[in-house]
Amino acid sequence: MTLEELTSKANAAVSAGGDFTKKVKFDFGDLGKLFIDGAEGKADNSDGDADATIKVNWDDFQKISAGAMDPTMAFMQGKLKVEGDMSVAMQLQSLMSKFS
Repeated sequence: MTLEELTSKANAAVSAGGDFTKKVKFDFGDLGKLFIDGAEGKADNSDGDADATIKVNWDDFQKISAGAMDPTMAFMQGKLKVEGDMSVAMQLQSLMSKFS
């Protein structure tokens, strides 16, 4: 999956008035960013202010989204870092299942 494909899937998964109403940014380093605005029901590759920013490399993100890597273990091993509101990051699990 490419970042463009992920952005398209995320955009389809997020809907205004849905379960996820926060702003979260995935930072994939040099590859780019995925910004999800749950309140507006949209996802794009902008670099806006978010309630939580998740920093993870692209390969590890793909393993997590495919279920090959546990997000909690990735966090404990320092492969996934959360800046901002940790509770927002915890709410992402149900949304992430729609990305695959």
